Amino acid sequence: MPKPEILDVQGQAVTRALGRIGISGVSGVRQGKHFELEVDEAIDDETLHRLAGSLLANPVIEDWTVTRL
Repeated sequence: MPKPEILDVQGQAVTRALGRIGISGVSGVRQGKHFELEVDEAIDDETLHRLAGSLLANPVIEDWTVTRL
């Protein structure tokens, strides 16, 4: 997800479009990306966080979370 201080133009466009189609009550939208990885159980959480921060996300402008299902 973009960090809160990063302008989210796509999220702003969605927020404006909601009003145009008659949906009220949504004051803001943030748009991000989502990855699903199938990994071996031997890969630990530290490795997954390192992978996310160095390969999948741009840590300068994005925050990320890692969730195991």
